[in-house]
Amino acid sequence: MSAYDALAAWYDGFTGDVPYAALADFYEQALHREGQGNLTLLDLCCGTGTLTLLLARRGHELIGVDRSPEMLAVAAEKAAAAPEVTAPLLLCQEAAELDLFGTVQGAYCALDGMNYLPEEDLSPLFDRLHLFIEPGGRFAFDFHAPEHLRALDGQVFVDETEDALCLWRGEFDAAENALIYGMDIFSRDGALWRRRAEEHVEYAHAPETLKRLLESAGFCDVRLVTDGPMAEQGRLFIIAENLPH
Repeated sequence: MSAYDALAAWYDGFTGDVPYAALADFYEQALHREGQGNLTLLDLCCGTGTLTLLLARRGHELIGVDRSPEMLAVAAEKAAAAPEVTAPLLLCQEAAELDLFGTVQGAYCALDGMNYLPEEDLSPLFDRLHLFIEPGGRFAFDFHAPEHLRALDGQVFVDETEDALCLWRGEFDAAENALIYGMDIFSRDGALWRRRAEEHVEYAHAPETLKRLLESAGFCDVRLVTDGPMAEQGRLFIIAENLPH
């Protein structure tokens, strides 16, 4: 199975400890510019839309993009269950082929989204973001430090909820500069348990490489943040400002 085909239904249960409110605070502050009120924002690799809806509840207009129709289906269900919020526009697209109907005032990519992109997809993505973010708008994202991904080589983790269990095994491939991890997901099905497996690949991107590619695509004032939310888990942040087209 492709990444998130099976996991989508259980993703929110397995990520209940993620500090979404702190992430929303960080990205809202990173993307805000003086004199602006509510923003039109792109949530790139939005997944099940938890962060998307948090920012929508704060009055921002959101566009969520993800490659997984299964994850987007969960996001759509959550949006439908929150009629008090302006529903985000949800688009199923590959990040490197981003295609919006107009411009946004800012964009962000949270919780490993950038690590799922191989290096050859970064320049096309940054070019598309340069096109669709208004001049002066910002792009902010988080990613795992390369040394953090390497340290997960050989590690095994277990996440569980009342109705599901996820067994996670990591192996770092030095040739691909990527952490490859298999997931076995066991979900309760009446008196039985159903097992499904899928493979995930996260690429180790050096901060200096990301900075260089952003600047080549038309971004400036590229800043590395090392003390953002979940910093103790090896999570880094980059904030960049878009230059005029």
